Amino acid sequence: SGNAWVYGDAEVSGNARVSGNARVSGNARVSGNAWVYGNARVSGNARVYGDAEVYGNARVSGNAWVYGDAEVSGNARVYGNAWVSGDAEVYGDAEVYGDARVYGNAWVSGNARVSGDAEVYGDARVSGNAEVSGDAEVKSSEDYCIFKNTWSSFRWFTYTRSNKKWSVGCFYGTGAELIAKAYKDSERSGKCYEAIVKAQEAIEKAMEE
Repeated sequence: SGNAWVYGDAEVSGNARVSGNARVSGNARVSGNAWVYGNARVSGNARVYGDAEVYGNARVSGNAWVYGDAEVSGNARVYGNAWVSGDAEVYGDAEVYGDARVYGNAWVSGNARVSGDAEVYGDARVSGNAEVSGDAEVKSSEDYCIFKNTWSSFRWFTYTRSNKKWSVGCFYGTGAELIAKAYKDSERSGKCYEAIVKAQEAIEKAMEE
């Protein structure tokens, strides 16, 4: 209904609705009681089904699946082989891609990125400029921490507790690897990253006690 378009080899079936200025294209499938509306786009081989909703300026593409009672909204992007399911919500400017999974009651929002084989679930809230990647698992807000480089690049970077890895720009690895790389860049950078890694280790130890 509305100004919606369904084209290409796309299919809309069951009690599904496509309305507003939404577009469903490629080999995409929208089924069950799903609803795609607003300026949302579902394309590629994407699947939206169950009671899922995709709206706002959201984009679901590639081989991504959105199902259950999940919602993808705002300017969010779900693509690659990613799945968003259960009561999960992805919104704001967030992106979920790769083979990532977001499910349960989890929320991913802001400028957050969830990628690789990462899983965000339970009551987790991943927001801001967080980057959850690799094989990280985040089931609560205690499972990751965001820092900002205030001494050179001014970029945000993330630590995930489940695999004890750091995501800093194109770098992804352990604290020791991060420190070694930073010292190669400069003495100042090395000392700053070393201080943060050690502080995080101390905080984590205190939390476990």
